[in-house]
Parts: sequence; C-alpha cells; structure tokens
Amino acid sequence: MKIQEIKDKEIWESFLESCEEKTFLDSWNWGEFNKMMGNKIWRLGLFETVRGPSSVALVVKIKAKRGTFVFVPHGPIASLKIKNQKSKIKNTFEILTNYLKNLAKKENCSFIRIAPIWERNTENIKVFQDLGFREAPIHMHPELTWELDITPSEEELLIGMRKTTRYLIRQAQKNQDIKIEQSDNLEDLEIFNKLYQETVDRHHFVPFSFDYLKNEFLAFSPDGQISISLGKYKNEILSSAMIIFWQGIGFYHQGASSSEYPKIPVSYLLQWEAIREAKKRGCKIYNFWGIAPESEKNHPWAGLTLFKMGFSGFKKEYVKTQDFPL
Repeated sequence: MKIQEIKDKEIWESFLESCEEKTFLDSWNWGEFNKMMGNKIWRLGLFETVRGPSSVALVVKIKAKRGTFVFVPHGPIASLKIKNQKSKIKNTFEILTNYLKNLAKKENCSFIRIAPIWERNTENIKVFQDLGFREAPIHMHPELTWELDITPSEEELLIGMRKTTRYLIRQAQKNQDIKIEQSDNLEDLEIFNKLYQETVDRHHFVPFSFDYLKNEFLAFSPDGQISISLGKYKNEILSSAMIIFWQGIGFYHQGASSSEYPKIPVSYLLQWEAIREAKKRGCKIYNFWGIAPESEKNHPWAGLTLFKMGFSGFKKEYVKTQDFPL
C-alpha cells in the first residue's frame, strides 16, 4: 500500500461519493477553504491498486498558540470495503500514522491531531490507544451530532417531530408577517454576521471571524453548495443560518438569532425551510451539527440541543479528538 497526494478534484469527490460516513470537512472545497485561511494542506490517498484510493485523509497544517500541528478533520475516510474489515482498517491507519509522523517532523510540528469520524466504541478507541494516541485537551469539531433522515415525505417528517416543534412551525406558516428567504449572495453574509455577533454577545462563545465565514462561503459557493437562510418578521431579520449541501447531506453549520420578539417562532420555520430545501436538492440526511451531552444540563448548547432534537432524528457519537505528541 502506498500513500500519495491526490491533485484531481474529480478523483477525490468520486471516492467520497462511495463512502457512507463523511461530512463536508472531508470535501475538496473544505481543503480550498483552508488554503484561503492561509493553511498548508495535503489531500492524501492510500492506494492498494492503480484503480483508485481505498482511504483518504485531508491533512491541514495549523499554527496555534499551543503549538503547530498537522490536523485531520473528520477523517480518515475509508471505503465500505475497507471499513468492514477491522484488521485492514487498523493496518491502513497505522500506515497513515507513520506517514503523518514524518510529515509533521518535516513541517516542524509538535504533534498530530485527528478528529475521527469513527463511531465511539471500545474497539475504535483501542485502535488509537495501540498506536500511542491520547485524548486531546480540546475538540476542534463536533464529537456528538444530531442527524435526521429526510427521505420520508414532508408530512411524515412533521408527524415525527416533537409536538411543540410541529405546532410552532405551523403557527409560523400561518403568520403572514414571517418570511423565509434563501440567498446565495455574498452581500447577505454581512447581514448574517451582524446577527451572528449579537448571538455571540448573548451566549458568550468564541466566534468565528468574518474572514472565516466569508472564506467558507466563497469556498462552497462556486459549486452551489452553500446557502444563507434569512428569517424575517415584519421585514426585520430575526434568524439566519448558513447551510452547506454536499453529497446528499445538508449541514446546518452556522446559525444566528436575535433576542427581539422571543415568542415569534421564526427560527423554527427557518429550520424547516432549510430541511425542505435540502430535500429539493436531493439530500437524504440533514445534519444539525453539534449537540450537548444529555448528562450536561448546564452545557452552553443545552437550549440549542433541545431545539435541534425537537425536529426528530438520531445522535451520532464519534471517538474523541486524538493527539499524538512528537
């Protein structure tokens, strides 16, 4: 088995089309986003034959206060054929780890960090432990997500929701002062950002910079893979979201809301319209992104988690982010 860089977008995206477990953090365009942010990247493929890769990993060089490191977001991704052979996936991962050790040393990095998209279970955790990894002190991307199968009809999806969520969506639909718009214009990102900063001030979390949001939009926009949802009440924007549509999955990646008119359910209708848009684009899954653990009732995301879970769905729990110190 050999490792080499993949320079062809079609080869990269075609391989990922055949993979079941993935997120937009594995996409070609997320690599482009990282380049826009000034990060060095490698798109690595593990090849057993000349017919194509059996696994891939997007690798990003990150310079941070804690040190410089190479990072694999939501990877590595293996084909279904490899994924179902536990001994083979362990061997593949060992080969990749050794490659990353050499790459990290060459790039003067102090550690390797991997945010796996592997189910959190004893067997998968042991793969990392056996290779000398340990849990990272922080996570970079969600390790617990909420997803919804959106292949049923709209009526079936509504019936499956929490009673309160369904009621608020229907109330919003009846309210002629509430309008939801989908935009692919960069100018509307300024509107989103203004509301986003309000949300930051209210909930006291560390925000993404405007450059980050803009580059994310610009990376996915050329392929028509991103949309800004704007929720209005009496022409005042109360809710907004950035949704990424990639390989049959809609991702609710960025959200913002106003504290004005707290009893007007604009956010509920906005989320429902985003799900409907994902269905129109042929998506089968809607990924609400990160949620809080059920045991942590005082978690900053507790309220947002309740909101997301109200639309019905299921949780996915990944192996915690792993570090390999050099």
